[in-house]
Amino acid sequence: MLRYLTAGETHGPQLTAILEGLPSGITIKKEFINTELAKRQKGYGRGGRMLIEKDQIEILSGLVKGKTTGAPLALVVKNKDWENWENKKIETITVPRPGHADYAGFVKYKLNNIRSVLERASARETAIRTAIGAVAKQFLEEFNIKIFSFVCQIGSAKSSVSLSDWTAKYKQIEESDVRSLGNEKAMRSVIDKAIKEKNTVGGVFEIVVKNVPIGLGSYVHWDRKLDANLTRALMSIQAIKGVGIGDGFNVASLYGSEVHDEIFYNKAKGYYRKTNRAGGIEGGMSNGEDIVLKAAMKPIPTLMQPLHSVDMKTKKSSATFKERSDVCAVPAASVVSENVVAFEIAREFLLKFSGDSLRDIKKQVK
Repeated sequence: MLRYLTAGETHGPQLTAILEGLPSGITIKKEFINTELAKRQKGYGRGGRMLIEKDQIEILSGLVKGKTTGAPLALVVKNKDWENWENKKIETITVPRPGHADYAGFVKYKLNNIRSVLERASARETAIRTAIGAVAKQFLEEFNIKIFSFVCQIGSAKSSVSLSDWTAKYKQIEESDVRSLGNEKAMRSVIDKAIKEKNTVGGVFEIVVKNVPIGLGSYVHWDRKLDANLTRALMSIQAIKGVGIGDGFNVASLYGSEVHDEIFYNKAKGYYRKTNRAGGIEGGMSNGEDIVLKAAMKPIPTLMQPLHSVDMKTKKSSATFKERSDVCAVPAASVVSENVVAFEIAREFLLKFSGDSLRDIKKQVK
């Protein structure tokens, strides 16, 4: 079973993860992980924190000469901003921000300072999960499984590029500061307007997983369904409020004949489909088509123009506090999404083709 735990706070000394269950013999390149971490930090509308952090991975155990040994990996991403906070007087915060974990976390854990909630609830935690996913990607690469993401929408500005078009132009997407094509100028304008108005903006992004074998996941029990586990992974990313698979919510207004992907056969191709409205998953299992996922991200709840709230100590009306934050983090969230999806696909792949070494797994796959 592939599994991990993370620890660390947004202004603590570091983020830490223990990743257990990798077979031996996988080549892990730190440069690739650092590239994924750098992509997560980019994007039009990111805040000042990204000017401070230059995320780099440290792997403290589980590798010998760049290859996994079968032992757990210990991963660390240091927080450079820790140096600015180490001797700083930590203010007591008792006014929760609407839309954040502040209020419920403050009540649930009987805390006296909301700072204790936001330090762990912060999306800074996705840096270490991106690193974990980058390890999973390198395992999946051994089997030619590739994962891509694309920003479809920021605020009201939508891309005009189709799924088949953007996957063919992925290098251009990687070079775009909004991780999109087709309507980039309008997307930047939406972000600029939010900056001017001291507001924040959300959006929608798409993830595609290619070359997935048939039969990852299972229909036999609820917690083994691939679509359920992928949805959970995406919803665990901070600020994600909706997930769709394939045609997602659009299928609700269509007839069955317009939704389900008919099956064909010929000797040259074998079994095949002409459409992929199911997004590569049927009955909780991969069906051999591309896995297609879509996620909606809400605007970040920390605004430079504070919202109305209540001081939980005095019970008086109060404006929320201003914390350094992003105006738009949709492009960054799409990078995080690739990596949380990579972990889930790797986990399901290992459940199906189990083995203690990469050599064993390759025999199983063959």
